[in-house]
Amino acid sequence: MKFKTSLFFKAIRIFFGIFMILVYWGMAYLLYINFFDWTSEPWLTLRYIFAAILALYGIYRCYRQIKGTDYYRLRDLEDRNE
Repeated sequence: MKFKTSLFFKAIRIFFGIFMILVYWGMAYLLYINFFDWTSEPWLTLRYIFAAILALYGIYRCYRQIKGTDYYRLRDLEDRNE
């Protein structure tokens, strides 16, 4: 028997993955333009570091989303139900 709700779960994971990519890139952009007005010295350096980390992680998540490697749990369920 095929796992019938896998398409529904895949659609939810795709939308959530895209949403999280936008959140990571949005936060990286907000940190880069100094939206939070962090001007003292330790925060000035850290905001660029955090912006770079969030942007790179957003790129990594985007790569995983395009390749489809986020669906390993659903593939296991489909394999068991075949």
